[in-house]
Amino acid sequence: MSKAKILVFAGSAREASLNKKLASAGAAAVRRAGGDAALIDLNDYPAPIYHGDDEAEHGLPENILILKRMIAEHDGLMIATPEYNGFVPPLLVNTFSWVSRKSDKGGPEDVLKSKHVAIMAASPGRLGGVRVIPRLRDCLCELGCVPVQGFVTVPAAGSAFSADGDLADDTAQKGLDSLAARLVAAAG
Repeated sequence: MSKAKILVFAGSAREASLNKKLASAGAAAVRRAGGDAALIDLNDYPAPIYHGDDEAEHGLPENILILKRMIAEHDGLMIATPEYNGFVPPLLVNTFSWVSRKSDKGGPEDVLKSKHVAIMAASPGRLGGVRVIPRLRDCLCELGCVPVQGFVTVPAAGSAFSADGDLADDTAQKGLDSLAARLVAAAG
């Protein structure tokens, strides 16, 4: 039996993003759980803000076609999301708005249907991004994804990571490892 392939990314464009750190820690947790993790940066796949007229005139951007192929080639997704005043970040909204569209250029369709997904959030605040989790979960369910049980939030994330990139708090790290194990099991 082959390893579950998990695509891991953060919904932040910031270079020093706390959620990029969390995504990296999540990828390591997926590997410890026996999965094959591919960590990507959405900044490497820029796309214009979704607009139906733009799509009608030009079709899907090449970077979106690349992302769709990557999603299709993986068994599950692990997403680290920032929270902007309780909202899902624009980068994720735009990415999923494009990725969910059908392509006139061929390639995989319905890449999110039945895709297992784990959701995490990191924030410098006390809530750790907990308000965005149900909102993102609802959006992903509408697109056909199947969220695994539970989630991880990392409050005070500016000081939450050890020098090796894992979570400094043992309880938080165990929670991340548990989430990764559930995702690998569900997607495998």
